[in-house]
Amino acid sequence: MNFQQLKIIREAARCEFNLTEVANTLFTSQSGVSRHIRDLEDELGVEIFIRRGKRLLGMTEPGKALLTIAERILDEAGKVRRLADVFTNETSGVLTIATTHTQARYSLPRVIKAFRQLYPNVRLELNQGSPQEIVAMLLAGEADIGIASEQLVNNSSLAAFPWFSWHHSLLVPHDHELLQHQPITLASLSRHPLITYRQGITGRSRVDRAFQAAGIKPDIVLSAQDSDVVKTYVELGLGVGILADQACDIYEGEDLVKIDTHHLFDANTVWLGLKRGQLQRNYVWQFLELCNANLSLEEIKRQALSYETESEPAIDFQI
Repeated sequence: MNFQQLKIIREAARCEFNLTEVANTLFTSQSGVSRHIRDLEDELGVEIFIRRGKRLLGMTEPGKALLTIAERILDEAGKVRRLADVFTNETSGVLTIATTHTQARYSLPRVIKAFRQLYPNVRLELNQGSPQEIVAMLLAGEADIGIASEQLVNNSSLAAFPWFSWHHSLLVPHDHELLQHQPITLASLSRHPLITYRQGITGRSRVDRAFQAAGIKPDIVLSAQDSDVVKTYVELGLGVGILADQACDIYEGEDLVKIDTHHLFDANTVWLGLKRGQLQRNYVWQFLELCNANLSLEEIKRQALSYETESEPAIDFQI
């Protein structure tokens, strides 16, 4: 048994048992992947995968148990590789942040500017994705810090810390009739075509929940991944935009007007996520402090370096 075989087992599960994708991810050939799987099954004396001809359809019960062990072994091996780097490279290296478009565009610039002044020799990498993709990157060790409004507090393998709270606002053309009928209600809003974020990102669940609680079905004519796209179609007159309030601020005045909707939709919290039990360089802790000075460094380290699976996230500070 070797590390390459364990990596193949892990990647097969991540790639939904597509061996071509597994081979591409591990920079090897599909025939090599198949050979490693056969060798491991012969050595263990059990079948790891459920097959239909040459296709893999899923994992057997022994395979699922092996996957759990393989992930643990590979995770521990990754910590060994990080160990020397953590203690020798205090002011240089790479900080990889996985985040959504909204946070990368509107919330992170000031923090990154301050961080660069403190650590000019640390190279920053921003990987943008959905909250689900951010969680996956953290768990796979492909990102040091994850930042999103959703998903990060729902995984017990992650330690999540609050950054700040925000609300949704409306963005409408300067002559829109909603400006003459305030305060706006969900009922009045539902009479207009709406443009907002796609499901699963940027607090979309809060918007859906508000309409569902009121028993109202909104007319969402377009869903998009980022605020710039929403704003573009609002400008074209296709509907009323529901955006993160920090995104609306930069558009107001461009023939568009921001309308406050704090009374309609619950507040959202942006979370900073770390993989539990993973060694971190000092500049990772420093980055979290730059985001939210109200967070205790001792508490951050206690939760992040713990293997405990807590049902409650860190205290939700609001700044």
